[in-house]
Amino acid sequence: MVETEMESSGGGEVSETQIPHRLERKWTFWFDNQSNPKPGAAWGTSLRQMYTFDTVEEFWCLYDQIFRPSKLTANAEFHMFKSGIEPKWEDPKCTNGGKWTVTSSRKQNLDTMWLETLMALIGEQFDDGEEICGVVASVRQRQDKLALWTKTAPNEAAQMSIGRKWKDVIDITDKITYSFHDDSRRDKSIRGRYNV
Repeated sequence: MVETEMESSGGGEVSETQIPHRLERKWTFWFDNQSNPKPGAAWGTSLRQMYTFDTVEEFWCLYDQIFRPSKLTANAEFHMFKSGIEPKWEDPKCTNGGKWTVTSSRKQNLDTMWLETLMALIGEQFDDGEEICGVVASVRQRQDKLALWTKTAPNEAAQMSIGRKWKDVIDITDKITYSFHDDSRRDKSIRGRYNV
């Protein structure tokens, strides 16, 4: 149902204006294109903040016009994180965190999982939503990835709750794995710590 407000122009005319549907918090879309990195450039130099929004209407306008992973070239990423959190391990809200990861070899599946995740995040559908930092859609040559980032990796109960809910949201039955950012920084070959 769309909320409307009636306004009088003083001349007896009444016009109808839509009241925006505010979200619980602000979210920010980010874009990173690593398809043609400059030699010697540090990671994150191509990461760009795109748009911060806090209404349902702004979200749909952005999503409908721009933010679909299937439109990206290989080695590019879309991120949607809570406003004030950068999609980097070094961000203070992310540094002790980790991520749930799912892979997809079909662009259509990635788009669907991306949209379902975005709607669950802005709709505050996770019981441990304060633990969530954001989500990343990574487009790669062979297999695309979706990763749900969280704040406190050692909080196993919260991570397991988030992982189970996310599997329901994106409607998958395959096992998904949670990895600590700290482990990934030290050794890329380390397997995940939690599974659902």
